[in-house]
Amino acid sequence: MRTPQVEADPTLPPEITIYEVGARDGLQNEKSVVPADVKAEFIRRMAAAGLSTIETTSFVNPQWVPQLADASEVLELLGDEGRGPKRPVLVPNERGLDRALEAGVGAVAIFGSATETFARKNLNRTVDESIEMFRPVVARAHDADLWVRGYVSMCFGDPWEGPVPVEQVVDVCARLMDLGCDQLSLGDTIGVATSGHVARLLDALGDRGIGVERIGVHFHDTYGQALSNTLVALRRGVTVVDSSAGGLGGCPYAESATGNLATEDLVWAMRGAGVETGVDLEKLLETSAWMARQLGRPSPSAVVRALTPAASSD
Repeated sequence: MRTPQVEADPTLPPEITIYEVGARDGLQNEKSVVPADVKAEFIRRMAAAGLSTIETTSFVNPQWVPQLADASEVLELLGDEGRGPKRPVLVPNERGLDRALEAGVGAVAIFGSATETFARKNLNRTVDESIEMFRPVVARAHDADLWVRGYVSMCFGDPWEGPVPVEQVVDVCARLMDLGCDQLSLGDTIGVATSGHVARLLDALGDRGIGVERIGVHFHDTYGQALSNTLVALRRGVTVVDSSAGGLGGCPYAESATGNLATEDLVWAMRGAGVETGVDLEKLLETSAWMARQLGRPSPSAVVRALTPAASSD
């Protein structure tokens, strides 16, 4: 298998953590329901490829996201492999947390919005109301010794409101972290971020006391900027990057949100730069090609298409 020539980039961290979202964010917008056993096998294969942190599913109302109605079944199929602090699940509210606790998970994530319109469309609440809804979720999760991540969507632009002021994003991020979240994920939900915007937001968060050691970045590749924006974040000191095996993904509440940064594209770039990810690229390619066959369409990942041509034609 072809691999990139390694030329170490001293401006990047020596290693990064990939926060894999393919099983949840990657599949949530698929129109055809993926069987629970296929989802569980997808997670097992990703873990075998060296992805240590995998967000497995979401305990969202099935009417909102039918694709994830089988959350409990998927975790039951995974058994102990689906539990622990490296297998977070998304919970929208206390009801979702109840189901997650019943399933024995070790980590949860909450999903807020930097804009009022998306908060209304995604959570049927204002930003203020959603933060208050999350307050008991985070408190109860910590009481149960769970690790908690806070997502903030629409950090770089909103399809209804347009540009989102950096100060507005920072304020929502700070309020979410003040609830007690262990990590913050900055979401470029519609893929409109550019390098200078990323740098400015990270600097503004630092000025507010939210250091890069507590931040992950979550870029969508709508305009082909996900990898370049990731490199900007890494050079600012971020070491946690959200990505999706095969480049799967989208948002059911924002039609302009296309796929996430492909994990293979990220791993290829990091390998060439001498940055350790812990991922076996060949095994990951096999996994994404396999999932592309399950979905009956080509993989969006450039690296998957380049190195496994069958995944481009199945």
